[in-house]
Amino acid sequence: MLDNTVWRQYHKDNSFRTYIAEFCSIDEVDLIVEDNELYTVLKAKLTKKELKLFAMDCANSTEKALKKEFSYEDADLEKAKFKLYKKLKQDKVRLDFRESSRER
Repeated sequence: MLDNTVWRQYHKDNSFRTYIAEFCSIDEVDLIVEDNELYTVLKAKLTKKELKLFAMDCANSTEKALKKEFSYEDADLEKAKFKLYKKLKQDKVRLDFRESSRER
């Protein structure tokens, strides 16, 4: 299922688990076990634009490529990244990635 996702356009594998753990300050073992379910939560929590920015930024795309893709200026790109990573750190988003959130 995850072969045709935004993430796979920029990555050869489903390494989003590592990046979610890093940016959300959660141990990987605490994340939802099933990749499909974890990606579904990620997709639900981010807008399409944010998800694409997250995928491209984690793939180490150049600043130039990011600005071109999103038609951003320098300040706009930094603001979009700040907003994205701030959202991932918020408890209301971050805690939904945890396996324990599914057991309610």
